Amino acid sequence: MTQKQGYPAKSYSVPTKRYCQTLSLKDNPALIAEYRKIHNRAESWPEIRKGIRSVGILEMEMYICGTQVFMIVETPLDFDWDTAMEELSHLPRQQEWEDYVARFQECVPGSTSSQKWKLMERMFYLYDE
Repeated sequence: MTQKQGYPAKSYSVPTKRYCQTLSLKDNPALIAEYRKIHNRAESWPEIRKGIRSVGILEMEMYICGTQVFMIVETPLDFDWDTAMEELSHLPRQQEWEDYVARFQECVPGSTSSQKWKLMERMFYLYDE
C-alpha cells in the first residue's frame, strides 16, 4: 500500500486503545535512509519485536515525514503504559537497540525508548453527533 491508498488496520478480538508518539531524527538524509532500512522486516531485530509483543502491545506502526517520526501503538484496554515501558526497558537487547538507533535520533545518549518518544495528546476526532 502507499500513502494515497492508505494502510489496512488490524482488528482484534478484544477492545483496544491507541497511543500516539513522536520523535525527531537528525536532519541528515543518509542517516534517515539508514534509519528507515534498519526498521524494515529484514533488518529490524527479532528480539525487539518479540519484546514489544511480550509487554502486551498488539501493534506498533511508525510513519515518517522529513525528520519527524510518528508512532501508533495499539493495546488492549487494560494496558498500563508506565508498567509496560518499565518492563520493556529491561528486556534482552532493548537498551542495546536504543543505543544503536540513538545515533539517528535527536536524543540524549543512553535514553530509553520512553525517554526518547513523546506521547501526543489527541486534539480532535470525528465526534459523535
